[in-house]
Amino acid sequence: MPDTEPRSDTPPAPMGRRERKKAATRQAIADAALRLFLERGYDDVGIREIADAADVSTTTLFKHFPVKEALVFDEEADLEAHLLAAVRERPPGQSIPAALRDHALRHRRAASGGDPRFATFLGLVDSTPALRDYHQAMWLRHTTALAAVVAEQSGLAADDPACTALAHFALEAPQAAQAHDDVRGAMVRAFELLDHGWRGLTAAAP
Repeated sequence: MPDTEPRSDTPPAPMGRRERKKAATRQAIADAALRLFLERGYDDVGIREIADAADVSTTTLFKHFPVKEALVFDEEADLEAHLLAAVRERPPGQSIPAALRDHALRHRRAASGGDPRFATFLGLVDSTPALRDYHQAMWLRHTTALAAVVAEQSGLAADDPACTALAHFALEAPQAAQAHDDVRGAMVRAFELLDHGWRGLTAAAP
């Protein structure tokens, strides 16, 4: 998956030789898979072809990617970190739903004039039912972690169902918007509804 996040000025901690080799192998597999999927279509590329293109065995491939769909979404842990950071590091005065709206518009929808690689990637996902379903399920797996950060940032109880609801609906909204001709406008409209309800709820909180 193309990286759309700006790089941090803080260099990552150095990895050992074994970790570097594993990371390089994983990246080679993901790069080979995406290249073949874009060239020929997701359904017309087999696992053995990907392994051969990456010069690894199928056993090694499955150690890094347990299912075929995961080959396209190779940075899920990073995606969750960026999602949570969007809430924790939002500008002063910005509401949590507004921060999640901005994150969704950046990571779930290709902007005109944006990175063409990301637009191509999303085109592959949107045109492939198996990837589309996996993509949505992947985002929804972050509901619990996002709800915890929402509670932390809003001062509500960690088990407040409103935090889980906001997290779920914010992660679901981009998928629901796909049914509309103006997907971006539909996403903005959905987050306006979330923002309005969230402000009312938090204003009434003791």
